[in-house]
Amino acid sequence: MEQLDVIYEDNHIIVVIKPQNVPTMEDSSKDLDLLSMVKAYIKEKYNKPGNVYVGLVHRLDRPTGGIMVFAKTSKAASRLSAQIQDGTMKKEYLTVLKGQLPLKTKKIVNYLKKDEENNIVKIVPMSEEGAKKAELIFEVLETDFSQNPPLTLAKIKLLTGRSHQIRVQMAALKAPVFGDWKYGGETKKQNLALWAYKLEFVHPTTKQKMSFKVIP
Repeated sequence: MEQLDVIYEDNHIIVVIKPQNVPTMEDSSKDLDLLSMVKAYIKEKYNKPGNVYVGLVHRLDRPTGGIMVFAKTSKAASRLSAQIQDGTMKKEYLTVLKGQLPLKTKKIVNYLKKDEENNIVKIVPMSEEGAKKAELIFEVLETDFSQNPPLTLAKIKLLTGRSHQIRVQMAALKAPVFGDWKYGGETKKQNLALWAYKLEFVHPTTKQKMSFKVIP
């Protein structure tokens, strides 16, 4: 089993690094997933019998790596989920984009709809049934004009958490995530250049502000 990278743990939560190309939870591939890894880690570390409770409160796309928090109690899970719903859980990403962004920083709003059959997400009109509002703020950190097309290092703050959100919204700006073969960023041979580097939330029981940052 792949070694789990734990960066914080107490009786209520566990914060870990999700490796790239590992599913957050079990999918049709039946490959080893992060949720199962966390359960196995807790079961072994604390010698727990039977099923281990681990609450999945948010997800990262399979090709995306970075920081995730899991709940170790149902109360912690419900309180963390509430923070996602009300926007108090903050998530920021670093990405390399294949192209140049039109502005240094901007808030982007689209409406997205997932095509479950083909596992792709599309931008659709607000009025379309099943459309979900997607908001983010990008900030350009650096652009390498020696490449054609230019490569852009950007920081992205998610204001909503939609499936494939960053990938779809950046592709719509003609600057897809590097390595994202699904949305025009490169071939399948590249790793996706998208990393969840910062996560902030309020501890579900102590009410202390928790902030974690991992630069790839």
